[in-house]
Amino acid sequence: CEIYEQADAIGELGVGINTLPHAIKELKKLGLLERLDAAAIRTYELIYTNRLGQEIWREPRGIEAGFDVPQFSIHRGRLQGVIRAAATERLGEGAIRTGCRLNAFAQDEGGVTAWFFDRNGSHVVTARGDILIGADGIHSTVRGKLVRDEGPPCWNGLMLWRGATEWPAFLTGRSMIVAGGLSAKMVVYPIAEGWRPGIKLTNWAVVARIGDGASPPPRKEDWSRPGRREDLMPHVVRFSIPHLNVQKLIEATPEFWEYPMCDRDPLPRWSHGRVTLLGDAAHPMYPVGSNGASQAILDARCLADELARAEHPMAALHAYEAERLPKTAEIVRSNRKGGPEGVIDAVEERAPNGFDDIEKVLPYAEREAIVRGYAQKAGFAQEQVKAA
Repeated sequence: CEIYEQADAIGELGVGINTLPHAIKELKKLGLLERLDAAAIRTYELIYTNRLGQEIWREPRGIEAGFDVPQFSIHRGRLQGVIRAAATERLGEGAIRTGCRLNAFAQDEGGVTAWFFDRNGSHVVTARGDILIGADGIHSTVRGKLVRDEGPPCWNGLMLWRGATEWPAFLTGRSMIVAGGLSAKMVVYPIAEGWRPGIKLTNWAVVARIGDGASPPPRKEDWSRPGRREDLMPHVVRFSIPHLNVQKLIEATPEFWEYPMCDRDPLPRWSHGRVTLLGDAAHPMYPVGSNGASQAILDARCLADELARAEHPMAALHAYEAERLPKTAEIVRSNRKGGPEGVIDAVEERAPNGFDDIEKVLPYAEREAIVRGYAQKAGFAQEQVKAA
């Protein structure tokens, strides 16, 4: 396996993400659990509240929910670093090439040839392989060459701001809070141990509607685009969460990033001969339900298994697509409807100014149907241990 990366250097870009047990199980099989434990937080619980901090739903996660492996809250760059280090150890130092931008590829009966160039347009390397996997994100060059005239990603009118900073631990020190509803949402959870006991590197995200989605987003999707406080803070003041001062948390964050919430319509096929897609290149989805990175990991494991067992690589790509495309397409569509966060959307719609009794607003059975129904679609539902 050879990996070609367009960035000139690989750094810790982005902020926090969650990786679910069904994906962590695959990384454990690769022997990475101990390394992940050293870099991440084992998520203990997930709490949904309205913007005033009134609890709507609470459930244990990972080990506490009865899984054999944890759910990890982790910095995206550190997760990538753990996987990259293992890949380098097992494939060799030269297996990952940076500064290589894919310009073109061609396939024949014997394999695929790909041509890579640097940032200045100079040819860097020509590579030859049995297959080509486009794992190059929502603006995938490979997808663009396979699917002509698809157009830009679909924007739903929501802007996402994300940041992380050292902050005193709240609740269990491993809790994740998702608050708000249709107008705006806030997510807060720790992603690493801090510089001293009682302090955690704490990730936060705020999403709010700034458009109707009928026009293109104001700025291109880019995980490294700095956010502006004057755009963000008017949405933050709507929140009042008893467990932590979210306004102070965000004000204390030295830098943060913005990202228009975009996805793409599911494709009828990913594989064209010896070329296929993986992760966000195949199924970019709204960041709902902690599924983006997890689904990419499941893609990779499925594809690896099919390549190992198939007599011909093209048969492996066909089997991989048959297994993964329908499942991820359903998640993309579900995330557009709010995914498990639909439970707080429904409460805000019925009780925008808060409630005295959640059962009178949205009974437990209805709340459970929303949250558990999504877990089933995303592939991580199982009987969970009842909280004491």
